[in-house]
Amino acid sequence: MRRWMAEDWEFDVLVISGEARHCRLGLEEGDRFTFQYECPGGFCPKAMIELYTWCEVVRCGGDFTHRGCKEKYEMELPCPCHSVHFRLMAKPINRDENGDYNGKSERPEEKKRHRKK
Repeated sequence: MRRWMAEDWEFDVLVISGEARHCRLGLEEGDRFTFQYECPGGFCPKAMIELYTWCEVVRCGGDFTHRGCKEKYEMELPCPCHSVHFRLMAKPINRDENGDYNGKSERPEEKKRHRKK
């Protein structure tokens, strides 16, 4: 796989409640996953479908306050099976603290070329 696009957001998912015996994949409180666009290894694909929608909201310039959350880039939600609950946090990469693009991102291919020199 060759990545060709530089991502502008990184997402952190923390399991904030739930027990492994209730989750089909064994997710439990304290488990943490970090990703940019891909589904992180060991994470539930069914839950990722739900989380991906909220990640797209942020990528398209929105924030979670429109959903009633206090924090702009942090929200809590249950997994689709309601066996565990997550906290989803969005962190800007190559963006300022307001989420505005700062013009500093490079495509992964460009980073490789720069290292060779």
